[in-house]
Amino acid sequence: MPFTQQANKIFRQVIEDYHLTDNVDAPIRNPYQRGTIEYQLYQKCWIDTVQWHYEDIIRDPHIDPIEALSLKRRIDHSNQDRTDLVEDIDSYFRQYYSDVTPLPDARLNTESPAWAIDRLSILALKIYHMQEQAKRSDASPEHIKKCQAKLDVLIEQQKDLSTAIDQLLDNIAQGRIYMKVYRQMKMYNDPTTNPVLYKK
Repeated sequence: MPFTQQANKIFRQVIEDYHLTDNVDAPIRNPYQRGTIEYQLYQKCWIDTVQWHYEDIIRDPHIDPIEALSLKRRIDHSNQDRTDLVEDIDSYFRQYYSDVTPLPDARLNTESPAWAIDRLSILALKIYHMQEQAKRSDASPEHIKKCQAKLDVLIEQQKDLSTAIDQLLDNIAQGRIYMKVYRQMKMYNDPTTNPVLYKK
């Protein structure tokens, strides 16, 4: 089974699991064994799904400012968890392909496997929610038509991105591309590098 076929299946499962309660505070119930790539993919998409709904909530024009600030802190924390998990997934691939000797003319890719998978997870969310919009019974025909057109593009994009990721992994396995794992080194969450924090 191609890697992205498995990943897309897990992402759909996560999104459906989340919408059983549709609650950002619902506990995650990851069915996969800790330490496996399946476990990491489930965790990754769960974070993305919760954050998707954080972003909906915070755009409520009537949200209480105190609640909005609290939610912004949760989004910041979620972003850090997302970044950390992407890096963990890249570490998995680095270890998985550690026995591969790059060919003399091997090249680097502009994007690591995990950051491409990050986009694939977000695409799964876009598709799910655009499907919701395309099926709304309370929306105008124009809205339905516009959302269906967007959905068609998203599905094509998912197919193309899946193909590109599988090709990237195959190229790494064959030694035609080698990968490096770079840490994001975000500065605003670090009290030693954010001047607003360390000057206090």
